[in-house]
Amino acid sequence: MSQLDKYKRFTVTSALPYANGPLHIGHLAGAYLPADIFVRYLRLLKKDVVYICGSDEHGAAITIKAKKEGTTPQAIIDKYHQQIKQSFEDFGMSFDIYHRTSSAIHHDLSQEFFLNLYEKGEFIEKFSEQYYDEDFNQFLADRYITGTCPVCSNDRAYGDQCENCGTSLNPTDLINPISTLSGKAPVLKPTKHWYLPLDKYQPWLEKWIDEKEGEWKVNVFGQCRSWLKSGLQPRSMTRDLDWGIDVPLEEAKGKKLYVWMDAPIGYISATKQWAIDNNKNWQLYWKKQANEADETCLLHFIGKDNIVFHCIIFPAILKAHGEYVLPQNVPANEFLNLEGDKLSTSRNHAVWLHEYLEEFPGKQDELRYVLTSILPETSDSEFTWKDYQARVNNELVAILGNYVNRVMILMHKYYDGKVNANIKLTDAKINAELGGYYDELGKNLESYRFRQAMQNVMDMARLGNRYLTEQEPWKAIKNDADAAKNALYNSLAIIGHIATCLQPFLPRTAEKIFGMLNVESFALDQEVEFASGHQLNPAALLFEKVEDEAIEKQIQKLADKKAAAVAAPKQVAVTPAKANVSFDDFVKMDIRTGTILTAEKVAKTKKLLKLTIDTGIDQRTVVSGIAEYYEPEAIIGKQVSILVNLEPREIKGIMSQGMILMAENAEGKLSFVAQVDTMDNGSVVR
Repeated sequence: MSQLDKYKRFTVTSALPYANGPLHIGHLAGAYLPADIFVRYLRLLKKDVVYICGSDEHGAAITIKAKKEGTTPQAIIDKYHQQIKQSFEDFGMSFDIYHRTSSAIHHDLSQEFFLNLYEKGEFIEKFSEQYYDEDFNQFLADRYITGTCPVCSNDRAYGDQCENCGTSLNPTDLINPISTLSGKAPVLKPTKHWYLPLDKYQPWLEKWIDEKEGEWKVNVFGQCRSWLKSGLQPRSMTRDLDWGIDVPLEEAKGKKLYVWMDAPIGYISATKQWAIDNNKNWQLYWKKQANEADETCLLHFIGKDNIVFHCIIFPAILKAHGEYVLPQNVPANEFLNLEGDKLSTSRNHAVWLHEYLEEFPGKQDELRYVLTSILPETSDSEFTWKDYQARVNNELVAILGNYVNRVMILMHKYYDGKVNANIKLTDAKINAELGGYYDELGKNLESYRFRQAMQNVMDMARLGNRYLTEQEPWKAIKNDADAAKNALYNSLAIIGHIATCLQPFLPRTAEKIFGMLNVESFALDQEVEFASGHQLNPAALLFEKVEDEAIEKQIQKLADKKAAAVAAPKQVAVTPAKANVSFDDFVKMDIRTGTILTAEKVAKTKKLLKLTIDTGIDQRTVVSGIAEYYEPEAIIGKQVSILVNLEPREIKGIMSQGMILMAENAEGKLSFVAQVDTMDNGSVVR
């Protein structure tokens, strides 16, 4: 019995993309393509499923984009919501609804949620000191503040999260904070906000998440446990902003809901709108039912940067409300890189979806196939144009397309495309092998192993090619017409099975195959057979080879973008100067030369190294976020500059006693700050 059979209905969500820019292939590989595959599979199983997405149109990211473009937040969301929605439609995403959080139904529901928790006394009301930009006369939202991460020393951390090491932060955690509006150090001013006491929910969250061990992906479970181990703190659910959903309290005029209070509620408001449009009961898909066995299976497909919000904050909000089901799984993916570098919106280092669809018309399934084959399911992966070309030409064209084309051409050549007997697969060995692929396909899809599931289908095509080559009907037709017919009829049945299983992955290709077979489709639990007298439609090529010229054009396009970024005026990429400090403050910093004696990676992290450094004063341990740029063994013996009188801090269970000085360029690359000549350890850096 499948685990899916426990549920009568499924609510599947993909992360709401910020309506502040177009989509790129990293977005597809993270939250959208895996969910689309899974939803299409559920529909093949005839499950009751609703697939929800929409534009996230609130938060500081929108207002920052508006300021950059010299326009209004409303103009930004209108522009990018339409562009994103159109890209998804052109790509073929199978959302039941693509909604937007600027809608009235969403504002109303978000305020209802807030009031429900408020009236239950779930919030802590308190004054706190928050950063304020005196030049712009406004409090600063988390994303309007940057500074140095206290964990990994990344000096581009935001006020809510360090995107280098993934640590959740409060603005006051940042070292040397800077306002992104004025480029100056903000001041602290008192303001009242409403906090959700996540620490109150920590015992429940620990128990709930522990129950997911072995069921949730290891990367998701590990990040959640790391968060919980660090200890949860109350998190403000309101902000001092001029864009967003009003806090529905008289005493909170001018304040807005925290974007991570309202954004996930967007899944629910979108479902409400879908239900209104389709005369459905939305509560069945979100609220607990009297019969526990009748609960909906809620699944969130996201990228790894959103794990904490979907696995800790939103579940705590749902738990506090009390009426809603909790997510059964959050199959988050890691990041997709591009041509040896991180995808970067700011540097325009990306393959934008709308541009791909324009430059490769009709090739949606080619991109679906390549991305599915390299999905970053538990670790980062990489897209390259050469690999795209190789997978299309050597796999889609040479294996899948070739097999279907060979069989269809032979059927028309020998039988005018007409079936002269009732057909179903009669070869017992082939039938058994296909049955094994069906079993593996189901297991992999239900475990969110989409890469392996895609290969199960391709293995069916490989099996078909092998069978056709072994049977040689083009030779058998001369001496044994029945054997030739049997081989081709079996091959036709294999094509039917391939098309059936291909539907979640390459829907357009499956539709083309069904068109050639002259059938509407086959269900997963349906026998693949053709009645005597059935007429096939003409053969048609499923895929075209991708020529070198097209690939070189894309590679050159990325190179041109990189060159333009390098040649562009540096002021857009350089971090603003920090506020002046007095000489007396500067000399308080004790920076020394030191030598790295040992270096090793910190377990269960990708960015952190544990270093032992001889400072001349002593030998001490320092945790540094440089693992992406330096191998441990390569830096042993390296002389560095180290701030030795930094307050010690525990990082991943290790007490770090200092900070290595690093330079970071606009692309995020790190380099040691060290003296040109070798100096004695302990020499003072002035």
